[in-house]
Amino acid sequence: MAKPRIIVFSGYGFNCEEETKYAFDTAGGVSDIVHINDVIGDKFSLKDYQIMALGGGFAYGDDTGAGNAYAQKMKNNLWEELLKFIQDGKLIIGICNGFQVLMNLGLVPAINKKYGAHEMGLMPNAIPRYTVRFIDLKVESKKSPWYKGMKEFSIPVANGEGRLFAPKEIVKIINDHDLVGARYFKGEMSTYLNLPYNPNGSIEDIASITDETGRVMGLMPHPERAMFFTQLPNWELLKEKYKKEKKEIPEFAPGLQIFKNGVNYFK
Repeated sequence: MAKPRIIVFSGYGFNCEEETKYAFDTAGGVSDIVHINDVIGDKFSLKDYQIMALGGGFAYGDDTGAGNAYAQKMKNNLWEELLKFIQDGKLIIGICNGFQVLMNLGLVPAINKKYGAHEMGLMPNAIPRYTVRFIDLKVESKKSPWYKGMKEFSIPVANGEGRLFAPKEIVKIINDHDLVGARYFKGEMSTYLNLPYNPNGSIEDIASITDETGRVMGLMPHPERAMFFTQLPNWELLKEKYKKEKKEIPEFAPGLQIFKNGVNYFK
């Protein structure tokens, strides 16, 4: 069976394209980094891909709000293609700045599959500074293919506007409809680093949101920055622990599993 193809969007301030492509390729897919103008100009077509990825960065410098300008460019030029992509049963992932784009587009949470409504927001961190460190995530979603077989894992955050906010009635709906992908929690990494487990003050510790299908998923932390065991801040400690317990030292870290799940969905 042919390997699934992934389009990794680039342009105007995204800066994690190479890492995102590498993660999907390592997971068994075939990725292309494509500038948004080349999709708008029909040099590349979304029809040729099974997965769409919007990575981290600072699109348009976040000058009109994080991810907003890039989202408007997509909505003004590619809206029908985006809806068709979802209707065809394909996968979309937005990481950090990409999550902000998805939220501004209204592709998540898209309650009752009403795509286009801006129902939630990602605000400046509760502690008003750019935060970079590892955190712990507990998977909530029971239906999203992105989180298949995952329970708890640690990956880094790197953002200044990652505080998820929504009215109480929207929060109730996303909880009731299984639209929370994952939450921050006090696990091994936050204990190891002795830092607050919720790095940005997100409401109800929410770190990831999906649409009603579970196939469109956004998350604030960066799984592509925790692909390998040696990227973990405590890998040397874990290495010695595994040696004493006579366990095999892993090559990969938990972040890669998200990309494997995306690729395996089409196998």
